[in-house]
Amino acid sequence: MVAPHPFDQITPQELDLVVKLIKDAHPEEKPHFAQIDRLDPPKKAMVAYLEAERQGVAPHPIPRRAYAYFYVGSDFHKALVNLSFKHVICDIVLPEGVIGPVIVDDVAVIEKLAVEHPICKAEVEKLCLPDNIHIVCDPWMYGIDADTPKKPLIQCYMYLANKNHPESNHYSLPLKFSPIFEALTHEFVRMDYLPSGADETTVNETTVWDEFPLVEYHPDLNGVTKLRELKPLIISQPEGVSFSVEGHKIKWQDWEFYAVPNAREGAALYDIHFKGRSVIYRLSLSEMTVPYGDPRAPFHRKQAFDLGDCGFGINGDTLNLGCECLGVIQYLDTHVITSTGKVKTNPNSVCLHEQDAGILYKHVNYRTGHTVVARRREFVVQIIATVANYEYACQYIFDQVGEIKISVRATGILSTMPIDRDVDVNYGTLVGPRVMAAYHQHLLSFRIDPAIDGHQNTVVYDDVYKMEPNTTLNPHNVGFYSERSYVEKAGHIDQSPFTNRAYKIINENVINPTTKKPVGYKIVMPARQMIMASEGSFNTRRAKFATEQIWVTKYEDDRLYAAGEFTNQSSQDTGIGEWANGVDNVRNTDNIVWCTLGFTHIPKAEDFPVMPVEMHEIGITPFGFFEKNPALDIPQATNKFNKSVLVKDANKNASASCCKSSL
Repeated sequence: MVAPHPFDQITPQELDLVVKLIKDAHPEEKPHFAQIDRLDPPKKAMVAYLEAERQGVAPHPIPRRAYAYFYVGSDFHKALVNLSFKHVICDIVLPEGVIGPVIVDDVAVIEKLAVEHPICKAEVEKLCLPDNIHIVCDPWMYGIDADTPKKPLIQCYMYLANKNHPESNHYSLPLKFSPIFEALTHEFVRMDYLPSGADETTVNETTVWDEFPLVEYHPDLNGVTKLRELKPLIISQPEGVSFSVEGHKIKWQDWEFYAVPNAREGAALYDIHFKGRSVIYRLSLSEMTVPYGDPRAPFHRKQAFDLGDCGFGINGDTLNLGCECLGVIQYLDTHVITSTGKVKTNPNSVCLHEQDAGILYKHVNYRTGHTVVARRREFVVQIIATVANYEYACQYIFDQVGEIKISVRATGILSTMPIDRDVDVNYGTLVGPRVMAAYHQHLLSFRIDPAIDGHQNTVVYDDVYKMEPNTTLNPHNVGFYSERSYVEKAGHIDQSPFTNRAYKIINENVINPTTKKPVGYKIVMPARQMIMASEGSFNTRRAKFATEQIWVTKYEDDRLYAAGEFTNQSSQDTGIGEWANGVDNVRNTDNIVWCTLGFTHIPKAEDFPVMPVEMHEIGITPFGFFEKNPALDIPQATNKFNKSVLVKDANKNASASCCKSSL
């Protein structure tokens, strides 16, 4: 059996091994597992390993390691395991107050318990519900405030739905009571009664059912009786795909990299090269926080960390041909564990495919009428996770000019709150009868471990200014120029849209022969609003990364997560909040760039009952990395190759104008 590559995802056999070793280490107890996954190899050793591979030399083996989060009783443990030598490296009890990620199995138990518990049933009886309406529970991570006890909690938001259809939209009928349970013991803690007026005045009375309508999204229930006419649009590649996948290594159009599914980030990309040159060592979605702007208790605690609290890979969707992914597709699976240590595979959780994206370049020589035009093709690595009400589609898109685009699409259903009749508020939108969707933010941190022609990189930012007017150089007052600043110490870069501020990662040790300047890549990000919570709030203290758009920190092994390793009910950021210390030297060295992609979501009526995607992007594009356009080797676009047809010919026999039968 061939040994796994150091970058390969953890296997089901390795997960079984970790579980066995942990159980053997605690023979008198019953470990309750939260998360197990592969640990990245030490970077210094891995860089040497990859260099040996490229030179065709047998690399020095790197032992594979895994981490395990689990509870023994109420004690939260972290263990490191050597998978190659099959032993536990260490097993420590983490300090009181450190709480592990939400465990899916516990959430499922509490979701059922919140409906069946006697105290909850007593509230339900007050509603006087008809037979066709039932209660649905949405369990939430508890969040944090000054009164939060140091034990894992789950806050349950309760809703009504149509009992006769499993897809009925419960988010359109939120209720005014909210039970809280201990996450591990499943014990009832207390009942919160939700405010439904404009301020924090608590409404203790449960509203009796009066048959206001559900706002449904499912085709069986949404009231749409006639669908639009939509004819097939079929994407085929009759001669096969232009990419190859061997293990987790992908080759496509001069790109080479590893795409590796994992439990927390969904997937991480490693050792990214284009045309034989190094670009990025590791790229991933590091963290995402979703703070809500409803100031009324207990909604003030609504702040999810979708990766640290839950796990993007753990909650990854199974993707389907013709639905989330079009064309000729290859999938990767994700392997995770249950609370008892059983291996669970999320099939088809990462989608790999090519897509057309319009023209890549074009020029018409108006003197001759001759045209050169090449079409832009892209390679997509896509992960979609469902975290309760929301879906997030994260795409890493590679093009033929050396650009990597990060595209995030948010969809799903708004998390809603009850609101009384004739009440309107300026921190939420009415989206149905007695239902309000609070304003909130989505703040995602992408971690870029750059390797622009090597691992000694520098982050700079260029501003554009007007030249001084009425000078010898600028007598007509039209001149402008750029000025470069260097990031010397770990910290952030301020946004400055009115100076056209551009962030770049350069290698000061490699000079482009054409520009006579260091080679580099540009981070393309429009200026965005960052976290709105006040500086001293728990929301901001827990998510320092969300206060600025660009951060630069010194590289250290295992510094992977922007808000720190453990975010569930955390009280402060133990990631960038500590690493962006203003002290560490980050110029011309091994550093990390963190990009905060933020969007403030002011819900609109059209976002309900199911939200059309809202899309946001980051571009990582070559800027003086090449001597000229690197896509001149792309074949010219021809219809003989692309086989388009005129509308008047579209309904004729396909063989008259189209291509071979698809695969």
